[in-house]
Amino acid sequence: MNGSTTKRCYCRSEETGKPLGTACPKFNQRNHGVWSLRQELPPNKDGERRLFRRTGYDTKADAQADLDKVRALLNIAGKEDGEGRRRIGDMLETVGAGKDPLPDYDETKRKFATGQSLTQHMTVGEWLETWLTGKKSLRTSGKNRYETDIRVHLLPRIGHIRLDRLTVAHLDEMFEGIAETNEEISDANILRRTALDELKLIPWKGLENRRRRKAIKETIAAIPPFRRITGVATQHHIKATLRAALNVAIARGLIIFNAATHVELEEHRRPKALVWTDERVAEWLRTGVKPSPVMVWTPEQAGQFLDFLVDEQERLYGLYHVITFRGLRRGESCGVRRTDRNRAAKTLTVATQLVQDGWNVIENAPKTDSGERVIDLDEYTDKILDDQEVIQEAERLAFGEAWVDSGRMFTMPDGAYIHPGWLTDHFERLVDRSGLPPIRLHDLRHVAASLMLAAGVDIKIVSETLGHSESRITRDIYQSVMPKAAREAAEATIAIVPRAASRRPEQTPTAPVLEGVEQTAVDRLIAQILTAAEQDGRTVEEIAQMALAHVAGQAAEAVANTDGHATGTQDGAKIIAFRPRRVPA
Repeated sequence: MNGSTTKRCYCRSEETGKPLGTACPKFNQRNHGVWSLRQELPPNKDGERRLFRRTGYDTKADAQADLDKVRALLNIAGKEDGEGRRRIGDMLETVGAGKDPLPDYDETKRKFATGQSLTQHMTVGEWLETWLTGKKSLRTSGKNRYETDIRVHLLPRIGHIRLDRLTVAHLDEMFEGIAETNEEISDANILRRTALDELKLIPWKGLENRRRRKAIKETIAAIPPFRRITGVATQHHIKATLRAALNVAIARGLIIFNAATHVELEEHRRPKALVWTDERVAEWLRTGVKPSPVMVWTPEQAGQFLDFLVDEQERLYGLYHVITFRGLRRGESCGVRRTDRNRAAKTLTVATQLVQDGWNVIENAPKTDSGERVIDLDEYTDKILDDQEVIQEAERLAFGEAWVDSGRMFTMPDGAYIHPGWLTDHFERLVDRSGLPPIRLHDLRHVAASLMLAAGVDIKIVSETLGHSESRITRDIYQSVMPKAAREAAEATIAIVPRAASRRPEQTPTAPVLEGVEQTAVDRLIAQILTAAEQDGRTVEEIAQMALAHVAGQAAEAVANTDGHATGTQDGAKIIAFRPRRVPA
C-alpha cells in the first residue's frame, strides 16, 4: 500500500497571506518546517478507503522511522488475511484519531495471534471479574474468598489500571495503602472502645450524668464501627489471588509478566499448637491471655472434658468424642451421614461436609481431595456411635411426624442438620462450663493429632487420619507434641552420650512416688500392714509382700476388663492414661 513522508512549511506570504510551501526561501534548511507521514490503510468493513496521517516530526528520519513502524504493523497479518489486515487497520485508525503513541510491535503481534482486541485495552478489574467467572470447579467457600479479595481490596485499589501496564510498583503502593488503612482502623477501634468504656462508668441517674451519656453516645455514633484489620495472612491471600489470576492471563497471552510474583510481603508464620501445661494454665488464670491462638489440651484435660460431657448427659457426646479421637473438621462432623458408617469393617467414610456461607449452609465435598478418606474406628468409638444411634432413634419417636430426616449421624433434637456456626457456639459454652482452659472447636482436631503422636502413631498415619494432603503439613503444625513425649525424647538423647561417673550430675535421693494414690491412703495401708503383722505373728516384710501380690492381681484383672481407648495403631503404641466413659443411652 502507498505511503510517503513529506515536508511542509507554514510560512505565509506577507502580500497574499497564503502559505508559501516550497517557495519559502528557508524551505530547504534542515531545521525549518515539519515533516509528516501518510500511509494508506486497508479498507474498512464497508469498503471505504482510509489513511493514517501523522505530522510534527522535526526530521525526515523521524517521520520515516514511524512510517516503517506502521508498515511493519500492517505486515503482521499476511497479504491473504483480509480480516486480519482490517483489524490492524482499525487499530491504526483509532491510534491516529486519538494521537496515541504507535502500539508496540511485539505486543500487537502477540495480541493478534491470540485473537485479542487490538482497539480496546482490558483493565485489571475487568480481567479479575472475567477470571473469577471462569472458575467453574471452585467450591463455594473458595470462590467466596476470591470474591472478597477482589471486591474489597483489588478492584478499589488497582482495578482501573490497564492489565498490560500493571507493575510491581502498583502492587507495592496497594499494600502500603492497606497498611495505612490498618492504622486508621486500629485508631478508630481504640477511640470507640475508650468511649464505650467511659460510657459504662457514668451512672444513669442525675441530670448531669444523662447529659454526659448523651454527649458520649453522639461521639460514639460519629466513630466508625469496630472493624477488622487486613492481617498479614489475608495480605498473602490477596497476593495469591492476584498471582493466580495473572498466571491465567499469561497463559491466554494477555500479558507476559506477572507482577504479583515479585511483590515482597511481611512473612506470615502459621501459629504453632501449644499444650495447656500447668504453668500456662496458671498464667492464663492470672492474666486471662491465651499463650497462642492454637492451644491443645493434655490427655488428662481431654479426659476431664469428655467426663464432664458424660456427667452432663450431653446428647452430642458422640460428636465430640469422634472429633477428639479421630480429628474430623467441624464441617465434616456436621455433614457425616449414617450411611457413611460401615459396621462390619468398623470404618467411617468422610465424603461430605457442611460449609457455612454467611449464615447459610452449603453441602460440599471435603476441603481437599485427601480430605475424602476412610477412618478406622476402635471398639470403644464403635460402641459410642451405637449409643448415638439409640439416642437419635429415641428422639425420632418423641418427635413423631415433626421429625426431620436429614440422614446425618449427628443432628439437632428434631433430626435437622447441625449448623456449623451453632456447633462452635455450643462447644464454647461447654468448655466455659467445664472450667477447663479455653480451646477452639478446631483445636479439638489438634488434640486428636497430639494424642495420636503422643501414643506413638506414625506421622504418616496421623496425616492420613486428619485428611492432610501430605505429612509435611502435619509436622509443621504439630511439632509441639505432648510434654511427656518430648521429655522422654530429651532424656533418651542425653542418655546416649557416655560420661564418667564424676562428670554426671548427682542424683538427689527421693522417696518413691505412687502416681494416682493419695498420701492418706498410703499411710492407712502402712498402718493396716503393721496391725496385721502384730495379730498374725508374721513379719512386716511378709505381710507387705502379700499385700503387693494382692494389689497386682487386682490391677491385672482391671486391665483385662477395661474398655480403655488405645489411639496407637502400631507396635509399641502407648495407651492414653485415662479411662473413657460412655454416655448412657
